[in-house]
This record gives sequence, C-alpha cells and structure tokens, in this order.
Amino acid sequence: MVSEAEFQKTVVEMLRKAEITLPRDVIRALERCRALERTPIAKLQFDCMLKNLELARKLGAPICQDTGTFTFFIQLGSELKLDFDLKKALDKAAAQATREVPLRANIVDPLTRKNTGTNTGERQPTVHLELVRGKGLRVDLLVKGAGGENWSRLFMLRPGDGENAIERAVLLTLVEAGGQPCPPTIVGVGIGGSAELACLLAKRALLRPLDQLNPNPRLAMLERRLTLAANKLGIGPMGLGGKTTVLGVRAAEAACHTASLPMAIAFQCWAARRSRARLIGRELRVEAP
Repeated sequence: MVSEAEFQKTVVEMLRKAEITLPRDVIRALERCRALERTPIAKLQFDCMLKNLELARKLGAPICQDTGTFTFFIQLGSELKLDFDLKKALDKAAAQATREVPLRANIVDPLTRKNTGTNTGERQPTVHLELVRGKGLRVDLLVKGAGGENWSRLFMLRPGDGENAIERAVLLTLVEAGGQPCPPTIVGVGIGGSAELACLLAKRALLRPLDQLNPNPRLAMLERRLTLAANKLGIGPMGLGGKTTVLGVRAAEAACHTASLPMAIAFQCWAARRSRARLIGRELRVEAP
C-alpha cells in the first residue's frame, strides 16, 4: 500500500522535475527544429531556449518564471486501497514544492484576485481521476503557463463540417495567437464528446510524447497535415518569424451526439512541462523525463 507520506514526496519530486527539466522528446524536437531554421533571429530564439534549459538544469531552477498551474491525471486501480485523501495530499505536495523548489505562487481567487501563496485554492491543483482495473496507480502531471492556457478555444462546429473545419479552426487560432503562447507550441486538439469532454481531450492529448505516433491512423494523418500547415504560417519561434511554429499536434477523439461536433484546442508553450509516476511493485516511482 502507498502511504500518504510516500505519495506526497513523489508528487513533490514530479513537480520539481517537470519545472526544471523538459522531457527528452521535447528537447530533441527543439534541437531538430533549430537545425532547420535559416534566419538568424529564429536560430537565436532556439539558442536562447536551449541555453535556458542548460542553466535550469545546472542551477536546479525553474525553466520559466511562469511556473504555471498543475493538472493531474490519475489512473487508480479499483483494487488498490489508499487510506488517505488524494486531493489533500496533492494540495500538500503543491504547497511544499512551492516553498522548496521554489515556485512562483500563481493561484488566485478568480474574483477577489487574492493569492493563496501556495499554488493551491478552490479546485486547484486540478485533478482528473479515472478508475481502471487492477491494483495499479499512475499519476501524470501537466504544467501549463498562462500564455498557452489563455489561448484555449472551444468550437461547437456543425455536425457535417468535418476535418476541413477542424483544420481551419486550428490554423486560424494559431494565426490569431501569434507569438503570445510562446511558440513553437504543442497543440492539443480534442474532437467530439461534449463541450467539456472536448476540452479535456485536448489538454490530455498534450501528455503524449512528440515521438509517439497516434494509434488512430486517421488522427495521425490529421496531426501530420496540421503540423505541416502550421509550420508554413511563418509565425516562428516566439512569433518572430521562422519555419517552426509548432513542435507537433496531438489529437484525441470521443464519440458525440449525431447533431453535434464539439472541437477544442489546448496550447502548450515551447517549455512543454510534464512528468509521470507509476506504481512499480509497492513503490511509486517518478519516470525519467
């Protein structure tokens, strides 16, 4: 059985790793895109990003001053017994990481704008819990700054609009956003379900590594078309022009009502921060980023 102390310690480690070190697939994508650029300003932006990552790793400091909000996706085995409150443990871990890493306190009351100082608050951190078979436990963390989050979009398309309308919505949103979400971004696209499910699908899709193909062939083709089209827009790194506007597109779908076609977009900035922990035997381990 996983104890509350072990769970909290693991989540603090997840937060620390996510804030300081990017996953290998993201670093490789940044390096690859830097090699493709031809203009000095685009190369300079990538050089700054890669130098930023090097300094963050050496100094043990967050990659970005906007240390973001925390969204946890938890898969909990129905046969695994936990004798503590998951949400309270996550709140304690967020507050501890805020003090110790340290992290900027970003969470405020939506109306009074009062800051808690702990990166916790009403429904923050956000937790999505999924019950699965067995005795497993997997915790995925997505860290998102406000630049990308502010460009989240929901479209209620007509049921017959199809993939052309989805692609048009993504590309028009990219053009409108320009450099504000700190490109090159990763774009999550949620298709179908309902209004709230499409948004959740889009955000959760951002957890899939850039070097991992979509298991759905049709969605894989959609991702490829959107990536190619987005990188012809010329927005470039930090919106200053270049060949790389997105590092990739991640799409997910759910069945929907016959009279509806919800579609949502979620942006992740170039500092695509995420981490994962998994129960191995009796030990909850943070996986290598």
